[in-house]
Amino acid sequence: MPHDQLRAKFLAVDTTTALCDADKATRVLHSAIRSRSATTRIFGPAYTVRCRDDFFAVLRAIESAAPGDVIVVDGGGKEIALAGELFARGALARKLGGIIIDGGYRDITYVRTCELPIYSRYVTPMAGTTAALGELQIPITCGGVPVAPGDLILADDEGVVVVDPTRAEALLDAAAAVKAAEAAVVAQLNTGSTLSDGLNVAEHAALLLDGEPSSLRFLS
Repeated sequence: MPHDQLRAKFLAVDTTTALCDADKATRVLHSAIRSRSATTRIFGPAYTVRCRDDFFAVLRAIESAAPGDVIVVDGGGKEIALAGELFARGALARKLGGIIIDGGYRDITYVRTCELPIYSRYVTPMAGTTAALGELQIPITCGGVPVAPGDLILADDEGVVVVDPTRAEALLDAAAAVKAAEAAVVAQLNTGSTLSDGLNVAEHAALLLDGEPSSLRFLS
């Protein structure tokens, strides 16, 4: 499916929580990697970077990535800033899809107002050096999960998830079904119904009590 259609499906799903409900094996970055910018929503392919205490590789990535790419940085989770205001502005100029750093970000006064989605583990004024090339477009680990070049990065206020692009359409369709089922329950609750009217609460509890396999599910 074309990228624009996949993006439209993600916007329709509206939240990463539905993706995680649709597939419990979804890769989710550690919650310490949080949004720092005015915009939180990300949808784009990963452009991966691995570096340690040195941010030259991040600059190289920003200058090499294609429009829409999301810079995903394995900085080893260290409290060293690997990007700041200039890199955010540079990424905006190149129409990139976002920056995610397992490490530090700085110049947060600007970043808070920035339209480019930016996520990091830390905010710190201390920047790294610029003496090492680092590595670009290789398999990395970011936020405790593996990320390969081209993996789809999806993010919002809830957090950041990583999806194999070959599975993206099916996962987004399943997430849309979850959202539709939730909407039906919300409609029932708004009319005075209870959660048990929309979920198999009693049946699920009884089966678990008997040691039988069961799952909590929507009734409609």
